[in-house]
Amino acid sequence: MAITAVTVMVILECAAAAEQLHKVGSRGWIPDYNYTDWLNQRHEHFYVGDWLLFVFDKHSYNVLEVNETNYESCNDQGFIKNITRGGRDVVQLTEARPYYFLSSGGYCWGGMKVAINVEDLAPAPAPASTKNVSPPNILSRQMIVLIAFCVAMAWFVLFL
Repeated sequence: MAITAVTVMVILECAAAAEQLHKVGSRGWIPDYNYTDWLNQRHEHFYVGDWLLFVFDKHSYNVLEVNETNYESCNDQGFIKNITRGGRDVVQLTEARPYYFLSSGGYCWGGMKVAINVEDLAPAPAPASTKNVSPPNILSRQMIVLIAFCVAMAWFVLFL
């Protein structure tokens, strides 16, 4: 029983610490898409260590990480990081903070922007108690011993 409880706890902690890959937008990184709705419907929580996958046409669009002010005004000047590589690009969320991404060239005004709040890892669940909260049932053990003795005696009397 104690081994089972420990095994369950290890599995839960590993699952809680697992990094996740989130594809941005159900149809990819495209204009005229509501990424706020996508966040609300699909991905409520992002944690440190998770990854974002942006899938897009690299010849038409890009992905830039910007600050909040530039995000709000769709300003692509002075971006923090250019995520664009090949159109199937990933970025790891390494800190608990808000991240802001947009596409330049006016596409931000068409909805190609997303703000993601990254949280520290969720606290692990409280460990299950391994103590036996009820006293051992001595009567049950005595009954088992008594029944086993009676069966043995009956067998001895009948077959010997």
